[in-house]
Amino acid sequence: MSAAPPTLPPEFHDIAKRVNNWGRWGPDDEIGTLNLITDEVVRHAAAEVRTGRRVPLALPLQQDGVQTGIIPGRINPLHSMVQINQELFGPGTIACSDDAVAMGLQAATHWDALTHVSHSGKLYNGRPADTITAHTGAQFSGIDKTGPVVSRGVLLDVARAKGLDRLPGDHAVTPEDLAEAEEFAGVAVRSGDIVLVRTGQMQVYLAGDKHAYGYPSPGLSVRTPEWFHARDVAAVANDTLTFEIFPPEIENLWLPVHALDLVEMGMLQGQNFQLEELSTACAQESRYTFLLSAMPEPFVGGTGTPVAPVAVL
Repeated sequence: MSAAPPTLPPEFHDIAKRVNNWGRWGPDDEIGTLNLITDEVVRHAAAEVRTGRRVPLALPLQQDGVQTGIIPGRINPLHSMVQINQELFGPGTIACSDDAVAMGLQAATHWDALTHVSHSGKLYNGRPADTITAHTGAQFSGIDKTGPVVSRGVLLDVARAKGLDRLPGDHAVTPEDLAEAEEFAGVAVRSGDIVLVRTGQMQVYLAGDKHAYGYPSPGLSVRTPEWFHARDVAAVANDTLTFEIFPPEIENLWLPVHALDLVEMGMLQGQNFQLEELSTACAQESRYTFLLSAMPEPFVGGTGTPVAPVAVL
């Protein structure tokens, strides 16, 4: 007789009840907390642009990327030329070069769609997990349903707030850490904001050690979803491979923050955001808010997407 599958612990379900947004925007809703990015929120976000300084937040899409093979099928980008200076319309005509790429949609800097994880057989808004199929991908809440992701961005530079270049690999970022970084930045996170949490872990990858970048890694604690829920944050991203602390803070409870953010709260989350240049820019300008454009690529039925975010200060 096979052993019964492990069940999620009571503390997980307790948090899930407190952050659950199912039905908040109606039974047909597919975008969750992105509903909080209203036209008014975007108008206020546009007012954050003062100098016009643009800071890119995406990693290069390259074969020697952050993926190490630990996640089956999530391959780094494989770039191929399919034509090179080909005179398509005959000799002496204008020549064209074209290329193609194969990659995991969550291979580098990316957003997770709300369908990226499920738990207890359910997706966001109570939809069945089996609505994701091999032929169509995500029937509901695919990344193509997300629409524009433009709002006020807030950098919570947890590492800098603590006077560190990088948090230790075993550091779980707590609500207290987020509040400390918020105070350090002199800003109040508000409804519709997109929060970027810097741990400094990206420095490990940029130094050439992709294995140490992924493990062990600081990241968000299972306690943080309640902090974001209380502030009606629209989306959260950070500078790590796994988003949450890895290995997990609760033994054998893998990816609980993913499940709380995506499934229960319906909150878009992003990983592998390159926040080092932004950390420097915000420190130089003594402000940690900006206009953030982070448009998803609209892959129909996708459970994630590459993104090339830009912070405009």
